[in-house]
Amino acid sequence: MKSILVYGIPNCGTCKKAMQWLEDNDINYEFINTKENAPSKEMIANWVKSLGTKSMRNTSGMSYRALGEEKKTWSDEQWIDAFSGDAMLLKRPLFVKDGEAVLVGFRANDTVKREKLSWTST
Repeated sequence: MKSILVYGIPNCGTCKKAMQWLEDNDINYEFINTKENAPSKEMIANWVKSLGTKSMRNTSGMSYRALGEEKKTWSDEQWIDAFSGDAMLLKRPLFVKDGEAVLVGFRANDTVKREKLSWTST
């Protein structure tokens, strides 16, 4: 059976909310704790191709705030290096379906979530 890969951390409130939504909507998923299983640089580069670096930035996190002002002018490659060096810079949760990153964060409306995350739409 196919499942969505959900990248995040277990104590993240948004990740918990997303997993509950997936369960409520009968969508199979596999949770991947990015603190214990950090995504590879290659995986992150593929996610950036799908989502762009701006949407992937965890701007509310301490790791992001600790970066200098130069972060405002970073290239995608510099962000990929930063994300791969510190997974806490990644916005959570990040959803991968059929090997492609399809959604990051969980603020989209239910219609968008269903479109991006359900298998019936593919």
